[in-house]
Amino acid sequence: MASDLDFSPPEVPEPTFLENLLRYGLFLGAIFQLICVLAIIVPVPKSHEVEAEPSAPRSVEVTRKPKAAALSASKRPKKEAKKKR
Repeated sequence: MASDLDFSPPEVPEPTFLENLLRYGLFLGAIFQLICVLAIIVPVPKSHEVEAEPSAPRSVEVTRKPKAAALSASKRPKKEAKKKR
């Protein structure tokens, strides 16, 4: 009875190239997702170089003006309908 049992390890085929590629690609994707989540959670202090430049607020104002003009141009005034009695 004891001689009938086979306790040798099962034969596991070696992973193919595509299986290895998939495995390492999944690991890299998981690491990338963890980095992205940590970037959202951990706040990064603003650098003083951006605040010291006086040209930065001007560029912000310049970019705001065309957006406002584009929004107002896309909105057309509605025609008022006369009330029928």
